Order: sequence, then structure tokens, then C-alpha cells
Amino acid sequence: MSDVAGSNLEFHPLNRERHGRGVAAFYERAGDYALMERGELPDAASVQAFFEDCPPGCDPASSLKLACFDGRDTIIGIADMAFGFPETSDAYIGLLLIDPGMRAQGIGQRFVQHLAREARARLCRRILVAVLDVNTRGRSFWEREGFVLEKTFEPRRIGAKSHVLHRLIKPL
Repeated sequence: MSDVAGSNLEFHPLNRERHGRGVAAFYERAGDYALMERGELPDAASVQAFFEDCPPGCDPASSLKLACFDGRDTIIGIADMAFGFPETSDAYIGLLLIDPGMRAQGIGQRFVQHLAREARARLCRRILVAVLDVNTRGRSFWEREGFVLEKTFEPRRIGAKSHVLHRLIKPL
């Protein structure tokens, strides 16, 4: 396992017009998560949802849609963070996904650090994330990053699958 955590990773905001094709190509490489979550491979609707979705009561225009680039204009990770959910002083990570070929190299940790800086700059008091019960590797990652269980939700339908979700929190 190599470690790129100290390399030249770049984090940049995304918009559909400029980055839609790059996000679609990324989703093709990272289809394993969509299969786990929805039971379906990602498609054009997945890309649209990435750019448009946000938690209840939040403004999609104020959400951060970010990519981690490897210095060669290739997206190696994406994240979506909204503000004001579930409390007005909260930041909520709706998605953090790393290219399967780049996982376990420190990129996720650097991405979380970047997201925490963005949340602090907006005077957020804590960051939240929901993790699928079946995503034990993902939950272990979030717990290593200092997130702790706040709440477990009843099973809910996501695509063709049903999942228990665990909401984890980290004070800022």
C-alpha cells in the first residue's frame, strides 16, 4: 500500500457544466459503491443527483460539490457537503467517495481535513455523515477520523436495496 497523503492533491469546487463528464467518468470507475448502496450501476441520473441533491431544508446552491484531483486533471475523489442540516450550525457530508484504485492511500483522510476546514470557515460546530450498515469499511474509516455514533435509523429504501443508516458526528 502506497501513501499519497503527502502528495500534491488538489481540492476544487465542481459545477455540472464544466465537470459533468469528469464526474460521470469517475462514477464509472467507482461503481462499486452505487452497487452496494442502490443495487445498480451509476448512470446520468447519478451525476445529476450529485449536483442537485441536498438534505431537507438546505439550499443546493450553497452546498459544496468538491473533487480531489491528482494533479493531472483526473478526479480521484468527490465529496458533497451541505450546511444547515440537521441543525443550522451543522455541516453534513452526503457523499465522500474515492476512486477504488486510490483507496487506502490517505486521500480520504486529506479530504476529510479539507471538508473540516471548509465547515469551520462557515462557523459550523460539527460535521455529520450517514453510513450504510453494510459499509463496515466506510464506518471504520469515519471512526478513525474521530466520528462517533449519534443515531441509528430504521431501514429505508435506496434504489433497489433497503439499508439501516448510522449517523456519525464529529465536533469541530
